[in-house]
Parts: sequence; C-alpha cells; structure tokens
Amino acid sequence: MKIIEKAIVGKKSQEACEDGLAINDSFVAVIDGSTSKTAVEISPGMSNGRYCMELIRWYIGIMPADISVDDFCANVTAVVRNEYMAHALSLDYLERHPVERLTASAVVYSCCHKQVWMVGDCQCIVGGTYYDNPKPQEAVLADKRAGYLKAAMKGGLKVGDVCTYDPGRRFIMHDLKECCMHQNIDYPVIDGFEIPTSKVKVINVNDDCGEIILASDGYPFLKPTLEDSEMALSRQLADDPLCIGTFKATKGLMDGNASFDDRCYVRFTV
Repeated sequence: MKIIEKAIVGKKSQEACEDGLAINDSFVAVIDGSTSKTAVEISPGMSNGRYCMELIRWYIGIMPADISVDDFCANVTAVVRNEYMAHALSLDYLERHPVERLTASAVVYSCCHKQVWMVGDCQCIVGGTYYDNPKPQEAVLADKRAGYLKAAMKGGLKVGDVCTYDPGRRFIMHDLKECCMHQNIDYPVIDGFEIPTSKVKVINVNDDCGEIILASDGYPFLKPTLEDSEMALSRQLADDPLCIGTFKATKGLMDGNASFDDRCYVRFTV
C-alpha cells in the first residue's frame, strides 16, 4: 500500500477532533467518533466520541494482520466493553441508555483480505465506485431539521442566528437520541455491544482497482482527490452553511467552527 494523501481536520480544534486515522502495513482505517448527545463523559475532559475513536485506533494498531471482519467486530467490541468495566459502569444501564455509550463508526481496508469493511456511517471510493453506509433515519431527520429551519427563516430567523444557536437541531434532538436505541439493531456501530455483522458492508477489492479513498461523513461530496473534496466542502459552507439545501445534515456550521463536522480523508493505492 502507498498513501497518496491524507487529512484530519477538527470542526473546532485538532485536540477535540472525534475523527481519526489508523495506518500500518496491514490496515488503513478512518474512524469517526459519534458526536455526543449527552454531557456525560466517561473520560472527563474528553468527548465520548473522541475516546471511542482513540480506543479503536489503538486496537487497529495491534490487531493481527489476517483478522477477519467478524473477528474485528467482535474484538473491537470487547475493547470498548472492557473500558466500561474498567470504569465500573453498568452494562445493563448502558444497554438501556445507548446515548451514553462510547460510539464510533469505522471504514477499514484489510490488506490481507483485500476488503473494505464499513462499520457504521462512513464512505469510500473503491476503483472509482462510491459507497456509503448511512444510518437509516439520518436523511429523514436532516429533512425534518431543514424543513423546520426554512419555515422559521420565513418568519424572520436569520442565518447568523442559527449559526449561534441551532433551533433546528434542538427540534430533532429527541429523535436523534431515539435513533440511538436502534444502534447495533438496525444499523452497526462500534459501541461495546454486539455488532450485527449482517449490517456491516464488505467490499471486495480487485487487484486492478487502482486507488481507494476512505473518509468520514464530514465530506458532504466525496471526490477522487483531497483538493476537490475540500473545494466541494468550501462551496457547501459558503453557499449553504446551515446544511439545509444543497446538502442536508442534522447539524450545520456554528460560529467559531471550521466546518459543520469533523472530517478525515485518506487516499492510497493497493
């Protein structure tokens, strides 16, 4: 494998960024820690999304080169689960309150198996073909937020107001938390609870595929190069900073932030 280009950019800062990269001789992975929807932090001073990302990044660095996708899912789940036990957290409570779990998505390339594994909400381009694995309700809630904000703006709400405080996100927050009740049931994530491997998307990579791009969902329009992906994001933020038009999301650009979400990108040859 040869890395061509890569980037990690936090929406607020690099220190708080919940996206991460894991790269070694056997694997390339983009990890996207889920945006916290609760003030509860398992590791004080670090968001649950970043903490989960760091755990997954550590595990990918030590896991066997020939690990299967099923064993990866089982073992990385055990890593997160062990962290709960190390902090004396109730597994029964976390089972009932998934919003407080350490949660992340990951897209992993295995050199040994010549496969891309998509666990959760992430995206990739393999041999020129685009793949994603979105949460089932993500588009519905993004539409709901967009509709609410568009109606409010007709009533006088300004774009600048929303960039300071987003009433649209507050409008869908209950639904976002409710969606967490379906994680690792209707869609896969890495959160310390059993991953339904039937929901994990596996892409077989041909020898002649050329380049692979792995990315988090912080890139609304994934392109064949980092420069083009960044340019598409810049246009989105300039033309539709609330992310309610050309690209609909469950959150938008907030004052002081560099983007609507953290982002991570890696392009490489195999």
